[in-house]
Amino acid sequence: MGVVGDGEDNWRYTPKELSWLLFNERVLQEAADQSVPIIQRVRYLGIFSSNLDEFFRVRVADVKRLVDFSSGSKKDECTELLDNIMSRVHQLQEAYDKTYQAILKELRKRKIYLINEVQLNNQQSGFVRAYFESKVLPELSPIMLSQKKKFPFLKEGSIYFAVKIVFKKRINYSVLEIPSNRLGRFIALPSRSKGRERVFITLDNIIRHCLKDVFLGALPIDSIEAYTIKITRDAELEIGEGISESLMEKMSASLKRRSKGAPVRFVYDAGIPEDLLEFLTKKQGLRKKDSLIAGARYHNSKDFMAFPNPGAPYLELKPLPPIPYPDLDKKQNLFDCIKDQDCLLYYPYNSFSYIISWLRAAAIDPAVSAIKINLYRVSSSSRVVDSLISAVENGKKVTVVVELQARFDEEANINWAERMTEAGVHVIFGVPGLKIHSKMLLIKRVENGVPRLYSHIGTGNFNEKTAKLYTDFSLLSYNQEVGRDVEKVFDFIQFAHRRYEFKHLLVSPFSNRSGILQLIESEKKQALKGKSSGVFIKCNNLVDKELIDALYEAGRAGVSIKLIVRGMCSLIPGVEGMSENIKAISIVDRYLEHPRIFSFHNAGKPLYYISSADLMTRNLDHRVEVSCPVYDKKLQKKIQLILDAQWSDCVKARVIDERQINTMSPRGNRKKIRSQEYIHKLLRREVKVE
Repeated sequence: MGVVGDGEDNWRYTPKELSWLLFNERVLQEAADQSVPIIQRVRYLGIFSSNLDEFFRVRVADVKRLVDFSSGSKKDECTELLDNIMSRVHQLQEAYDKTYQAILKELRKRKIYLINEVQLNNQQSGFVRAYFESKVLPELSPIMLSQKKKFPFLKEGSIYFAVKIVFKKRINYSVLEIPSNRLGRFIALPSRSKGRERVFITLDNIIRHCLKDVFLGALPIDSIEAYTIKITRDAELEIGEGISESLMEKMSASLKRRSKGAPVRFVYDAGIPEDLLEFLTKKQGLRKKDSLIAGARYHNSKDFMAFPNPGAPYLELKPLPPIPYPDLDKKQNLFDCIKDQDCLLYYPYNSFSYIISWLRAAAIDPAVSAIKINLYRVSSSSRVVDSLISAVENGKKVTVVVELQARFDEEANINWAERMTEAGVHVIFGVPGLKIHSKMLLIKRVENGVPRLYSHIGTGNFNEKTAKLYTDFSLLSYNQEVGRDVEKVFDFIQFAHRRYEFKHLLVSPFSNRSGILQLIESEKKQALKGKSSGVFIKCNNLVDKELIDALYEAGRAGVSIKLIVRGMCSLIPGVEGMSENIKAISIVDRYLEHPRIFSFHNAGKPLYYISSADLMTRNLDHRVEVSCPVYDKKLQKKIQLILDAQWSDCVKARVIDERQINTMSPRGNRKKIRSQEYIHKLLRREVKVE
């Protein structure tokens, strides 16, 4: 199967949408893995569900638009792809349901129970009724439905009950939003015995237990039933071209339209009566291609991400403590540390607090004159932003590039932009038509009367929260030539009409594509001469056709190519005559693997780049992205150590190949290595932490 619209060569590529579903299957495998602590398995169910929601909002919505607006063979291709997607989604949903039941069984073995409304004893029933009357009932606002009235708008991200009420054979329908966003989804109940059991019930089932009370006094009732429904909407934003509106005004208006986007998925309880389902779909104008999916009794399983641990610590993954970075700890002045040598932080093994400390120091250092930074996604209570505002209050010139089109963070970024503007920060929104996805920080400091540049180039966002959950790199450098390149990127963002030459950085949309292609080509030429060669790439997604073709050609020339791709991989490794010299794995474990690393043998003088860019057309051609060389030999050794450890993973690594079945990386006679934990041990040993 191939990339939509690529004609006769389709067999050479896996469609990115199907490849993404393979990634989410790997997440589900973690939920099914009995060696994973049980509460963590529950949370993997939540991650799987949350991922699938976004997949429909973004990927499926894109394909549906292609179906609607294409014609001829292109329309046929898109329709076939949509059918394949839905077939695979149904398979995954069946696997999810089996995994969910297996997890419930495992929870029961540990005396942790998630019960429904018919399993309550008298004491619990009384507790539920009291909780319902005091907490839940005031939050409920049922809407009665009829053939004549317009169907109410169902919000994206919420779950609803579709209610069927019968009195003397007369049928009434209603919809009722379940207020889990305000009350939480899981409520602890009194134990049913004197043992150490822990019992939970979902908010849905509390409402089911007291369902008649919701309509008490409004309708006579012989029987009443409730079935969960959920709608997923297209997340695409439409930004108008009107020159009279500011970008923030356009984004705000577009966000309001997004909340009312076209449906791309309607999930319903498989037990729903046929008449109620027909009424719901007809009144909403839903069609078969709008992805009508029969599910189990519960939806919005993303709430499992917040499932509480009611028991012992061993029910979750044991935390890995942050590792100190001695080169940044040995002096009080962080600028002196960075001046001595480049530093490479690796989150969450190292703490993001080093960046916060650096920004705080810059905010009060009399020698610092200016700070420039890209903000794509920040924490909800950002100490990064606090430090930037502090710098302004201390007389520094602070420029912040805020990306208003960071998907699903647009509203938060608008609010941050307004707050910083009010504080006196110079806020800019980047280049029309290009997302600013680079992860840069530039601090200008006057030393002995001479302006000096301190640079940060990273693979992840300036976000304290995700730095504890995602693996990422931050390179801190005093290299003045690199600093001038970083300064040029900021200048381009502000003055896009000018053209810039970059000496060290590879920058999208100018030189990232051509630079990476040239580096691959150099390895191919070495292989054709019979010399040693090699390419090692770690990224989140690899779907760009030109890059894939270059890797295919290099592999056929004899270049050994290793790929670690977390998510979408359209390249098909291990195919005789096309990619037999290419091997690929994907790692899913406690941390989300997020760094992008490009490594090249380079005739025995290896080149290493860290990057904000995935190998996707959008990142190479339609965003501002930065790939930065790592020159320090000590840091190069550290990167290679990490890559080698991950390539050796035989516990959490899956093989990516033409079979597309997510088999675990074979162990053979190899030592049992779980790379994330193994890397933690290696880095601790490196800094002599016992």
